[in-house]
Amino acid sequence: MDQLNTFLSLDIAKHPWAQTLLALGILVLAAWLVNFVLKALLLRGLNRLLGRTAYGRDAELRQYGVIERLANIAPALVLSAGIGLVPGLPVILATVVKNVANAFIILSLAMAIAAVLNIVDTLYHRRPEARQKPIKSYIQIVKIAIYVVAALLMIATLIDRSPVILLSGLGAMAAVLILVFQDTLLSLVAGIQISSTDMVRVGDWIEMPGQNADGDVIEIALHTVKVQNWDKTVTTLPIRKLVTEPFKNWRGMTESGGRRIKRAINLDQTSIRFLDAEDVERLSHIGLLETYLHGKSQELQRWNSSLGEKGRFAANTRRLTNIGTFRVYVDAYLQQHPGLHKDMTLMVRQLPPGPEGLPLELYCFTNTVAWADYERIQSDIFDHLFAILPEFGLRVFQAPTGQDMRMLTASAA
Repeated sequence: MDQLNTFLSLDIAKHPWAQTLLALGILVLAAWLVNFVLKALLLRGLNRLLGRTAYGRDAELRQYGVIERLANIAPALVLSAGIGLVPGLPVILATVVKNVANAFIILSLAMAIAAVLNIVDTLYHRRPEARQKPIKSYIQIVKIAIYVVAALLMIATLIDRSPVILLSGLGAMAAVLILVFQDTLLSLVAGIQISSTDMVRVGDWIEMPGQNADGDVIEIALHTVKVQNWDKTVTTLPIRKLVTEPFKNWRGMTESGGRRIKRAINLDQTSIRFLDAEDVERLSHIGLLETYLHGKSQELQRWNSSLGEKGRFAANTRRLTNIGTFRVYVDAYLQQHPGLHKDMTLMVRQLPPGPEGLPLELYCFTNTVAWADYERIQSDIFDHLFAILPEFGLRVFQAPTGQDMRMLTASAA
């Protein structure tokens, strides 16, 4: 208290250092009051007004804090403008304070502009066309440019030199800058190529085995593309990999509305045989074969009758086979299946026989692209076909198992 009383009893006019301290205190207090009034009073009232608008009620947009960043400029302006009015303050100290305050103003403006760009990006991503034409990479480029310019202006302000002097030296540093920012430049070019050619969109299912990526694209940024795999892991790819390396985009399948089934049943070739009259009579009771067998039987009867004497030998006649009849049944079964797309390719074909039997391949498309529904439809089809094979006297090829060996041993004993 004695020291405070001594300070207050001083004749300030006779002590310049006291005037300097007092002026500095007033300046700091003024900056604090401006900051308090803006943030505690004006910003609070402004937030209430904004709360009545769509922007104010949108928490995602408010989190970027554009107004709060702009409010930080006011106390820095007070310090920058008032430091020169403080009497007795060394010029170099006043210059340093002013330059630091001005540099802080530049930084705050750059951060506020970047926050505005974030809001623009957020609003754009809510539009339907955002999946086709993402702009996040361009936003990042603009932000980089803003921060680079801000950094140059801040350095020029801190050293109290014109920014033109710094810019004139950039020509000599161009090669170094290109070397330092080569990844950014390559990523920018790749991003432009991807956007202009519509190679990849957010939401596309892409498959890139070389990068262990197989899932939906969830983000396309300046340097990276994020893919959420089907096991819920996330693979981050350098964006230029999508231009330099092959990958599969399943968007065409998704937009077509149908997903392909291409799977074969391997039939035991020793079970293939001709059908006798009893077999034809029995199979004709199957609804999907009734019309076919009736018409085919009449056709073969007319053909064989025209052979005359040669018709006595079975090898000269035309006869139905169990595999041919089964193929017709499968085709008719697929044609009437409610889960298949009838406007897309639908066929049943034989592939070349091999050591694992005769492949009978189903080639068709489901009328849904949903993964779970697709697998259910495919499984239902093959469940039925495997179960009905014995009706045609056919067997599925299967390598001998331990049970087969035990049964063979038991029968031999």
